[in-house]
Amino acid sequence: MVAPSLKLQDLIEEIRGAKTQAQEREVIQKECAHIRASFRDGDPVHRHRQLAKLLYVHMLGYPAHFGQMECLKLIASSRFTDKRVGYLGAMLLLDERHDAHLLITNSIKNDLSQGIQPVQGLALCTLSTMGSAEMCRDLAPEVEKLLLQPSPYVRKKAILTAVHMIRKVPELSSVFLPPCVHLLHERHHGKAVGLPILCFSSVDRRIENRMGTPAHRRRVAHTHRHTRNRLSCPWPPPFTSPTLTPGILLGTITLITELCERSPAALRHFRKVVPQLVQILRTLVTTGYSTEHSISGVSDPFLQVQILRLLRILGRNHEESSETMNDLLAQVATNTDTSRNAGNAVLFETVLTIMDIRSAAGLRVLAVNILGRFLLNSDRNIRYVALTSLLRLVQSDHSAVQRHRPTVVDCLQETDASLSRRALELSLALVNSSNVRAMMQELQAFLESCPPDLRADCASGILLAAERFAPTKRWHIDTILHVLTTAGTHVRDDAVANLTQLIGGAQELHAYSVRRLYNALAEDISQQPLVQVAAWCIGEYGDLLLEGNCEEIEPLQVDEEEVLALLEKVLQSHMSLPATRGYALTALMKLSTRLQGDNNRIRQVVSIYRSCLDVELQQRAVEYDTLFRKYDHMRCVQHCAAAWDPNPCPLPNALL
Repeated sequence: MVAPSLKLQDLIEEIRGAKTQAQEREVIQKECAHIRASFRDGDPVHRHRQLAKLLYVHMLGYPAHFGQMECLKLIASSRFTDKRVGYLGAMLLLDERHDAHLLITNSIKNDLSQGIQPVQGLALCTLSTMGSAEMCRDLAPEVEKLLLQPSPYVRKKAILTAVHMIRKVPELSSVFLPPCVHLLHERHHGKAVGLPILCFSSVDRRIENRMGTPAHRRRVAHTHRHTRNRLSCPWPPPFTSPTLTPGILLGTITLITELCERSPAALRHFRKVVPQLVQILRTLVTTGYSTEHSISGVSDPFLQVQILRLLRILGRNHEESSETMNDLLAQVATNTDTSRNAGNAVLFETVLTIMDIRSAAGLRVLAVNILGRFLLNSDRNIRYVALTSLLRLVQSDHSAVQRHRPTVVDCLQETDASLSRRALELSLALVNSSNVRAMMQELQAFLESCPPDLRADCASGILLAAERFAPTKRWHIDTILHVLTTAGTHVRDDAVANLTQLIGGAQELHAYSVRRLYNALAEDISQQPLVQVAAWCIGEYGDLLLEGNCEEIEPLQVDEEEVLALLEKVLQSHMSLPATRGYALTALMKLSTRLQGDNNRIRQVVSIYRSCLDVELQQRAVEYDTLFRKYDHMRCVQHCAAAWDPNPCPLPNALL
């Protein structure tokens, strides 16, 4: 004899009343032992109650795999209460990874052919939730028959099941293609009837009245009457789903969309019904089907969005279909109310459809202007989708998007990181040769105040845009120097090499560049890329720095000691990387051939790094010290040649 176990309600109360995790596990383990014992004894009367408790335990995250076979037994039962719990258990406990899910194929097939709507609904829900490819192939004929059943409830379930089958097995498209044209004429939308606790079937009502107390029966009857009055439906009603179900037309549009996405034959077939889809959407926009599906004054926005998605697929790369829907899209774009979120959803889907088909040029400009209005919306989600959509359109409709450049730049100051990132990407995409100066000013101002996680993207974007659209070399150099000064640690690794190459190729800007870099280095030595470029430039053009005759910058008197002291400061700084010290050490070595004073200070600094722990830096110091000791006489020859030759030949690279 099995020991008495808790009822489902008592089990829930006891689990919720557990004060610790250990107490909860103890309650569940004890009750699972009772459930196992009941399953072993094969009690057919209370099997569905035991499985219901096991499903609650499964929802809490505890193992419930031992109830899988009990689900099969309950599904095979002739009682509706058993089938309901059995199908629910199959949806929760079984999936394609378990071979046991194939055992219910025959039971589902029998239930689909019985003609009992509640049972057919349960079987269709289960099939659409956990049906594998094998099950879909075996049961596709039965689902096809149910698509044309007179009952709207069964048809809606069958349509959703067909959508699942198409996604699982695309080759089943030919099976569901013929019924879709007939379903497209459907106008039924199905009233949503249901409560989270009570399922309004006559079978459940009789069970509750038979097992409850008189007071409980009175409460149930009052709930039934109250719900009946609110929904204005006859009582007792036919079986209805305990969850909200979409209309047949909405499900049909979804099914056709899946068919067109997966089957070229279906795509060609349904392009013939574009005028019919246009007429349905026009009716929705102008009159609507029913007020019960209107949201905030927008007639059935879910159906409108789904039709627009289907039209986008049908009109893509097809001139005739696109021409048919142009007028309708213009009507939807101009007449949809944007004061509510439902209207914005329809309008956004309309914009995507316009941009994806072969629409007229004026219609595309209208779509871009709608996205521009979205940028002024107070809802951050709407602004985000507008920025994302404009970013997709900037390549194909650059001039139309350019009109909204001030608004896009204003979005850079958004506090939301995702919005400011999208605005940054779009701002960089809008840069061209005509607006590069103005856009760079805005982006450089944003770089100074942007969050740290955006600095790398902003700096890299500015450098790439400056490289593509720089009006002059001097402007290009100034822009890169500003980026290195502001966010030098966030630039890409190739920024140093690019700037040194740019400066080396602009001979007329050597004096200007070395003075700008010297001033920047004297103010801040923490930005490592800036320090590296400055050290290289001082080493190459240090003689121009000392001459002081640069017309493009304020006169600056610098002597040799100041230059050497600045480079020594870089070498001794704890912020300098080994690569930065290498640049500074090489710059000192180059200055030994360009400065006219004594080189003993440079030789002393170089000799210090002969014992440096960094191998690369130590090797350079040893090589440079060798040059001082063995080839110093060549330096004298170089100086003598410079005295009479205004353009002396540089020393070989091997000696530098």
